[in-house]
Amino acid sequence: MLERISGTENIVFKPKFIERYKSLLEDRYDEFIAYSLSWQRKCIRVNTLKMSVPELVARLEKHWRLQPIPWCKDGFYIEGERYDVGNLLEHALGYIYVQESASMIPPLVLDPQLDEHILDMCASPGSKTTQLAQYLQNSGMVVANDISHERLAPLGLNLQRCGVLNTVITMMRGTHFSGFAFDKILVDAPCSGVGTIRRSLRTIQQWNPNVVKVLSGQQKQLVKTAFSNLKAGGVMVYSTCTLEPEEDEGVVSWLLQHEPTASIEKIELNIKRSSCVTGFDGVTYHPDVKHCLRMWPMDNDSEGFFVARIMKNI
Repeated sequence: MLERISGTENIVFKPKFIERYKSLLEDRYDEFIAYSLSWQRKCIRVNTLKMSVPELVARLEKHWRLQPIPWCKDGFYIEGERYDVGNLLEHALGYIYVQESASMIPPLVLDPQLDEHILDMCASPGSKTTQLAQYLQNSGMVVANDISHERLAPLGLNLQRCGVLNTVITMMRGTHFSGFAFDKILVDAPCSGVGTIRRSLRTIQQWNPNVVKVLSGQQKQLVKTAFSNLKAGGVMVYSTCTLEPEEDEGVVSWLLQHEPTASIEKIELNIKRSSCVTGFDGVTYHPDVKHCLRMWPMDNDSEGFFVARIMKNI
């Protein structure tokens, strides 16, 4: 049963927001709002660079209830008398990473293989970077990039805490990468964050359709740059924690229209999903966007998320 976040009784959504999301969701709109204003389950990912999953479960299960996340063998929903999971000794030692269940999806979809060279273009604070390094078993190389010193500080701390040894940190705009040839690239793009309302209620006040348009333009340049730095036969994952079609299916559709060697691969995960948006605001999207993964908060009682797996064909 959903537990509403205290103090949200007087939350007011902007008329344009209501209009937009009622048109997208129709009879599911009220359910979307109910989940967006309810408490979010705490989740952890076991860092197998430092401890195996059975060892960690045995260490915590005396005082915590752990429930496996269906799509991530290293992930667990965690409940107990305390809520400050981030203050656990296991977190300080890097045995676990406190990470939302939907946030674990992009590295899983990218599917790192040993010794690959991977770019995490928008890496801070490091949840997905550490997950990539974990799946690489510290082999190969991860280039973890972000735009500012302020954003790199938590990234560096999390890499240290988790025992990551194969990662190089860079600081530049993602669109400035040029002349590289990565096996795989993750673009977890800056976005309007509509899928994170239950974690950050400020998103409701900050939402603005004009900002969405600006962000979608930036996201298109990020995916264009990432695709140009991908090896032939390589894979790129584009993901956001927003539910705006212009930032999700619209960006993927734009890439498919501008890059003839790009194709969308279907995502196979043990997860509930909703149909992708085939067109919005008078624009019809490329038919292959149907293979992307769109998750509303009520699909899995998680954040809302969007993920696309893009192949660069030879």
